[in-house]
This record gives sequence, structure tokens and C-alpha cells, in this order.
Amino acid sequence: MPQPVLRRSLLLMALVLATGGCSLFGGDEEANPPADLTDFKPTIRVKKVWSAGLGGDSEFLRLALQPATDGSRIFAAAHDGKVSAFDAVKGDRLWRVKTKLQLSGGPTTDGEVVVLGSSNGEVVALSAADGTQKWRTTVTSEVLAAPAIAGGLALVRTVDGKLTALDLTDGSQRWFAQQVMPRLTVRGTGAPVVVKDIVIGGFDNGKLASYALADGSPGWDVLLDPPAGRNEIDRLSDINATVRTIGDDLYVVGYRGQLTAVAAESGQALWSQDARSYEGLAVDLENVYVSGAGSELTALSRVSGAEVWKNEFLKNRDISGPTAWQNSVVVGDFEGYVHFFDAATGEPQARVRAGRDRVTSPPLAVNDMVVVQTDGGDLAAFRQITR
Repeated sequence: MPQPVLRRSLLLMALVLATGGCSLFGGDEEANPPADLTDFKPTIRVKKVWSAGLGGDSEFLRLALQPATDGSRIFAAAHDGKVSAFDAVKGDRLWRVKTKLQLSGGPTTDGEVVVLGSSNGEVVALSAADGTQKWRTTVTSEVLAAPAIAGGLALVRTVDGKLTALDLTDGSQRWFAQQVMPRLTVRGTGAPVVVKDIVIGGFDNGKLASYALADGSPGWDVLLDPPAGRNEIDRLSDINATVRTIGDDLYVVGYRGQLTAVAAESGQALWSQDARSYEGLAVDLENVYVSGAGSELTALSRVSGAEVWKNEFLKNRDISGPTAWQNSVVVGDFEGYVHFFDAATGEPQARVRAGRDRVTSPPLAVNDMVVVQTDGGDLAAFRQITR
């Protein structure tokens, strides 16, 4: 049966307490006030080219609702169950359906099927062409990560530590794998990633593990950041950020303080640096970019892990995970602003606004655009203007 709402609330409370956030019980002063936005001279011009409304908001729920694309279409969903498809260039809505689910993870698409998960452990697959339902099934607990699609399977991570492979044609379970979870965890789940014929996921026990795509048989299993501390909050070692890949190299960051480059074939650590994040990271050919737990943004060399630059312009503004886009690194913040930084230097390039609500999920790079979803149900596409 899906896990109860009470457990999810406790996990969210643990996150707030552990990160020194605003008081849950009153008081006017914030322990770590957000940095004020300061003026700067933009070095690139960014324009909103289209926007749309998705449905009911999901403020404070820390969901994993984020847009997905097949290159020509954008798919996006709201917590109230509405799923929409848009023309990527013009923003025209192609279809919208009401699933009547409390959607919480996804969508993901392969261009033929759109897959999403819910707060109550349902997984639904829709036709990418017109939104008609292809199948619906139930997994063991809340889905707080976008599923992955590969090898005719929908791969779903749930908050109870399970990775379930569902047949993409009818939703039947093909296999599942599970890690033992600690009693207390930070709210959030990293999405599974597929490299060649293996599926890789980070778990709340601090482990990074691989499984065979065909049948779920276990491969390597590495404890990247062993729990340590005097109490359960100190011992939190969750890997909530989705693992990023380039070629055969993996990049993973944990909540407690390690960013590690890992060889996908063997699980061997290539290098490791201190970094604490639950929002996530991005990677391009040169660097790894990390949104830190205090909303500092850092770039490290992809080859050596050496720090390239670091800025705290957005300190405590609760930034999203970063996205590498053209020559920029893009993040959103708790007021709906979208910030562009020079990927080489970390200097601010531009600032726009997607809406007035938090941007929880990383922006999506689509061709020459970046698409941003807010927790209030706003979807906005931006493009750099060159003349």
C-alpha cells in the first residue's frame, strides 16, 4: 500500500529542520534570510517567447513535476492531475487531459508514451499523440522522481527505496529491486538513469547501485557517504539529486556532503569533493555545476573535481537544480525568478521571471530554449535574443 501522508510530512519537516530554514512554529526572523537581488548589467538578452498555465499549484509540497520533451513537443503536468502537451516552438497547447491523480513525479517521454507518478503510488502512461490513457497501475509508495524509459520499460523509483520496472505496453511489473532505507530521510528521490544496459540509482541510505536493465539483477553497490553523527538528523546521507551522466562517467551528490565522479561500468570513484546538495547538479563537457544546500552555485572541473568558480549571489534563495544551456548555467528560485550565469566564469548574465511561485525542478533545455515550470502551475519558455 502507498505510504501515508503523515510520513511524507515528517520527511518534509526533517528537511526544514536540518537545513536551518524558517521557523515552523512562529517568529518573525529567519535564521538564514534570502539574499536580496542586486542590479547588474546583463551580458545576454533573454526573452520569454511563450507561457501557459498547467493547473493547480503544488507550493510547499516539494514535488518532482518538471517538463519533458521529445524535441518537438513539451509535456508538463500539475499536481491536480492535469497533463498537457505543447508545441515546443510556438507554445500552442496540443492536448490536455485530466487524470484525476495527485501527480508528483514526471512526466517522462520517449516520444510515443508519457509516463507520470502520483503521491498515492499510481503510475499512468498516456499516448504522446493525444493524451489518451494507455494503462494505469499502482506501485508501493509515493513517486517523487520522474520515471525513466528504456528497453521497453518504465523505471519508477518510489520513496520506500524500491526501483520497479513496468512493461511499457501494459504497465505490468517485470522486476523490482529494493534498498534498505533508514528510519528518517529527507523528502525527495533521485530519478533512475540508464547507461547502456544498466539502471543506476542513488538511495536514501547513501548508496549508489546498479541493476541489469533486462531483469533487475544487482550489479555493483557503493556506499558513497557513510552515515555519521550523534542523532538521526546528523546521520542523514540521502542521495536525492538525480545522477548525471556523460559517456561512461556518472556524477552524484549527496545531502550530507560529497560530490563524486563514478565509473558507470564498475562503480569505482574517480574523484570526490566536498559538496552538500539536495537540489541537484548539471554537467557539460567541461564542468559539473552544483546547487548547494545554502543556494550557493559552484562549478567544478569534470575531469579533476577542482573548483572552477563559486558564487553566493543567490544565497538562501532556495534555488533549483541547475541546467547547462548553451554557454550558461540556469537556475530558478523561490520567487519564480530565473537566473542565467556564465558557465565559464560564474558571473551573472541575465534575470527573468517565470511566475511568482517557487521553481523547484531544474529548468529544461530544449533546442535553443529553456523551459521553466513553477510550483504555481506556470510554464514559461525563454530564448536568448542575439540582435
